Amino acid sequence: MDIPPGQQRKNIAVTTTWVEVLVDCPGAQGLYTYQVPPELTVAAGDILSVPFGKQQVGAIAVRPITTLPSTLTLDQVRPVAAVVNSGLFSSTYWHLLEQVADYYQTPLMQVIRTALPPGLLARSQRRIRLIPDAMPPEALQFLSPSAACVLTALQQSAEGDYTWQHLQRQCRGASRGIHDLIQRGWAESYIALPTPPRPKQRQAVTLVAEPSREDDTLTPRQLEVLHLLQRQGGDLWLQDALQLCRTTSATLRSLAAKGYLMLEAREVLRQPQQPTLTADRPKAVTPHQATAIAAIAALTDSRTVLLHGVTGSGKTEVYLQAIAPLLGQGKSALVLVPEIGLTPQLTDRFRRRFGDRVCVYHSGLSEGERYDAWRQMLTGKPQVAIGTRSAVFAPLSSLGLIILDEEHDSSFKQDQPAPCYHARTVAQWRATLEGCPLILGSATPSLETWAAIHGTAPQSASPGLYLSLPERIHAQPPPPIQIIDMREELRRGNRSILSTALQTALSTLKTDGGQAILFIHRRGHSSFVSCRACGHVMMCPHCDVSLSHHLPHASARPTLRCHYCGYGQAQPDTCPACQSPYLKHFGSGTQRVIQTLEEQFPDLRSLRFDSDTTRTKGAHRALLTRFAQGEADVLVGTQMLTKGLDLPQVTLVGVIAADGLLYMADYRASERAFQVLTQVAGRAGRGHQPGQVILQTYTPEHPVITAVKAQSVTDFIDLELSQREALRYPPSGRLVLVRVTSPDPNAVEQAATDLAETLAPRLSEQWELLGPAPAPILRVARRYRWHILLKGDCAAPLPPLLGLGDRYPNHVSVTVDIDPLHLT
Repeated sequence: MDIPPGQQRKNIAVTTTWVEVLVDCPGAQGLYTYQVPPELTVAAGDILSVPFGKQQVGAIAVRPITTLPSTLTLDQVRPVAAVVNSGLFSSTYWHLLEQVADYYQTPLMQVIRTALPPGLLARSQRRIRLIPDAMPPEALQFLSPSAACVLTALQQSAEGDYTWQHLQRQCRGASRGIHDLIQRGWAESYIALPTPPRPKQRQAVTLVAEPSREDDTLTPRQLEVLHLLQRQGGDLWLQDALQLCRTTSATLRSLAAKGYLMLEAREVLRQPQQPTLTADRPKAVTPHQATAIAAIAALTDSRTVLLHGVTGSGKTEVYLQAIAPLLGQGKSALVLVPEIGLTPQLTDRFRRRFGDRVCVYHSGLSEGERYDAWRQMLTGKPQVAIGTRSAVFAPLSSLGLIILDEEHDSSFKQDQPAPCYHARTVAQWRATLEGCPLILGSATPSLETWAAIHGTAPQSASPGLYLSLPERIHAQPPPPIQIIDMREELRRGNRSILSTALQTALSTLKTDGGQAILFIHRRGHSSFVSCRACGHVMMCPHCDVSLSHHLPHASARPTLRCHYCGYGQAQPDTCPACQSPYLKHFGSGTQRVIQTLEEQFPDLRSLRFDSDTTRTKGAHRALLTRFAQGEADVLVGTQMLTKGLDLPQVTLVGVIAADGLLYMADYRASERAFQVLTQVAGRAGRGHQPGQVILQTYTPEHPVITAVKAQSVTDFIDLELSQREALRYPPSGRLVLVRVTSPDPNAVEQAATDLAETLAPRLSEQWELLGPAPAPILRVARRYRWHILLKGDCAAPLPPLLGLGDRYPNHVSVTVDIDPLHLT
């Protein structure tokens, strides 16, 4: 792994004799001290090779020290074998990792593992390669026997490159010889992932003959598949073809046997597949967009900017035009989005503008793809990195701008495993360290951001910059929001989950030439299944929650699934408790909405967009592409639909059941409900046709519903902030959640009680300890859960919480969540 020049290293005094390191080895805890040989120079962040037990392992230098710890003697300290990579982490990047570890009270090695691609340290090889241009003609005569042996071995390699382990086996004293060659500048040490044993191949489908309606061997479905492939250019990856054509491998094999298709394996590089895109140019901007772009361009420091734009106001174009001049100056930009499903649409827009200077990094990529993207970012070339939460650690140099799109979204917060960081907080620290602006974009800003930008939060050091985009582009009016009281619908005899108004709007959808989005906050068919004879509810055997009823299509066998641990089973024919056949499903989910549409509007084509239908790689892009190309009239989905999707042909948005968002056991329920409902409403009328929103609820008088109808963000925020201040909840206070879990119900209760007694004396008067208490859902995935909540003033320093779980048995887990977003 080549480290670009210009990445700074911390200055180390010549007198440094020892170094404290983090050892990348299972079971290794804490810091280990090693001696630094006189011929080596070690800096914080260097990748080292050190002896550990009977093996040689990788380690990361944390801090050089000049005094040996009093608990160690000289004969106990072993020497560092070699510096594998110098300056893998720049000084600012290393400081960021330390800041994350300190604030979120997590071991530094855990933070490093979070920041690096999966398995980078554990599976990587240390390799040595020659630098032939730097060697004199008679190089061997200047070398010691060990260095000469290493040089000869490398020269015999076709690539001039060998693993460190191979050279150790080939040459006596190889470590000294390798060090000699590196010191002379004739060789270099680097890290590389093991080479795959054979090239990666992928199945492809190619149309080789024109489909003919006169061929009576073709079924209508096979003819439809051939025409779909023809419209897509006739050459697709097999997985893409299966998704786009909604067909099976057997059908494609049958068409291949008839001579219409060719199926073949092709070698591919480890890069996420992207469609062919047409380059575009900067678009004409509105006066508000122009003001925002100019204000961002004028920033020269790490100012935090809230770009508050109504849905459809053109925030993405502001991002693009703010980034363009930075790339010309040799700087890079980092763009974070809350969901993997958002990256294809956003990435396509960025690639049309910036071409191959766009790099994608998120957990949906394979390990090899993430590693290659990480290496690309290390090259030092100006580029735009787009990714989800973990991309906040992308190793970009010369960072000129950081953007969090949909900054209010809770997906930016990691709940588990540790560190439980918030990407927005880490991005603010990184912007300060890099000296670059941070843009937080949203139509519904979080209360924390709003208070910090306007200087009303108790902990605000100084207000940020507020930029407003109050109008949609092309002066489109916001869609009117019609509130439907479902109690009145029931009184009028309408027992459908679709109100009369929504049914009327759907009935004219095709003739009006529009498309619709129907939103419901649950996937599956129904929320739970209960026996009408005895009241028994089908529960998950591993969690204290009911099983959700799933029915993918009308002829499928009903299944029951747990949305917490993934457990599934077939729905029984009779009640397990009383053997009654009267089992009934209650509540609604995406599958039930699809079923209702098929029954009431058979002429409307529908697609389902939820976590069940987007599990496979590329499914997000495939579903949205099909909808955008007019292959469906209605898109039914969950909260994934609310996150920044731009679908100009959508003229109708229906919210099936808003009440499920309003009454959750969480102090943030109102804020989340307002954000979700406002965002989903904003999907309507983004094109040339006007839009409308129909919101169904049983509580039309609820303050959130009233605020959504009025489309007044500021009024809602002012009301919610006053309530938070009265209760000392964020942003008027701060929270720390300590989660204790175990498969043993008695052990977890005892540990939580003991932990609360241990914590109480550590807390200052600014902190209040609530609990211990069972979690709202006591058991999840066979583990019982107890919570301890710490509630404090904004300015209160965090109590020391690192290592709380070290005193308990291995089956008891303790997790510390600083600034939690979810208390369930």
